[in-house]
Amino acid sequence: MTKPRARDLGLPFQGTPGPLNAITDVPGVTVGFCTLTDPSRGMRTGVTAILPRPGHEPRPVWAGSYALNGNGEMTGTHWINDAGYFLGPVLITNTHGVGAAHQGATRWMIDHYADYFREQHVWAMPVVAETYDGVLNDINAMHVQAEHAIAALEARSGGPVAEGSSGGGNGMICYEFKGGTGTSSRMIGIEGQSYTVAALVQANHGIRPWLSILGKPVGRMIPEGARHSAEMGSIIVILATDAPLSGLSLRQLAKRAAIGIGRGGTPGGNSSGDIFLAFSTANEGPMPQLADAVLTRQELNIERLDPLYLAAVEAVEEAVVNALVAGEDVATVKPEGHICPALPTARLQEIFATDPK
Repeated sequence: MTKPRARDLGLPFQGTPGPLNAITDVPGVTVGFCTLTDPSRGMRTGVTAILPRPGHEPRPVWAGSYALNGNGEMTGTHWINDAGYFLGPVLITNTHGVGAAHQGATRWMIDHYADYFREQHVWAMPVVAETYDGVLNDINAMHVQAEHAIAALEARSGGPVAEGSSGGGNGMICYEFKGGTGTSSRMIGIEGQSYTVAALVQANHGIRPWLSILGKPVGRMIPEGARHSAEMGSIIVILATDAPLSGLSLRQLAKRAAIGIGRGGTPGGNSSGDIFLAFSTANEGPMPQLADAVLTRQELNIERLDPLYLAAVEAVEEAVVNALVAGEDVATVKPEGHICPALPTARLQEIFATDPK
């Protein structure tokens, strides 16, 4: 049974969401999950896959990345920072699953773009990011294998996106409540042209006293079950848009994810990997090594980007809360014998019903 999302609970988020209020509101973007759960093996983990472009012919995806705090991993970002683009999928998994997910994504790319890899001297450099799920999952058992990354990619689709304990979010904890996958989108207009900005997060960050939802100190109002005094997790944010942006502008957009997660209360703890990627599906064209010497692309004037920045902040803020309200009570693996609680949504509704401002 699908749980209500944050807006369904009456939380007054700002901005206008897309039809699905999800990253799949950006045309062409698809999401797939492989979720691995077996309590008898200490298994609660998985892989989330995002494919920015459809089709079997590779096209560059213009992108920029930013790390608020670098205690984590997102592969491929060195090239993104130099070239302003990447090729293929984005995967999110657990910390010890990065290698397996990278191998699976590489195999999938070689097969999916078979003509390209057969005919050209090229290489696969997928983006794979991670957060640590070792409290709810036996992470050292390395349950994630290459075939799970391939399964997540093969399961991708448009439409509604499963939140909470889906894919890589399966074993994640957020502000000491059950966290995981969350998504949200915003529709904006710039001088008569409509654009979508959307976020998908793997939320595994924060301690309870920090948690703020729409300005209310929810973490201090619901302190039950909190145990930690220091940050132990991370958050990955993927921002997608159909606005035509350069790699530099997309890096600027990725930076705004820091403000979005900051609205939830986190300062970006020292032990946290707060790593963000923004990509644009606009300006579809051939791979640069197969293109003409002079390229022509559209690009929004950087002086007109403030609405995109605000949309990114709002989408990230809401995506984190959507991950929280989708949570369920889950038994811990390390240490054993505890319960990571779900955010009690009835209490959350009461807080906003009492003072909705």
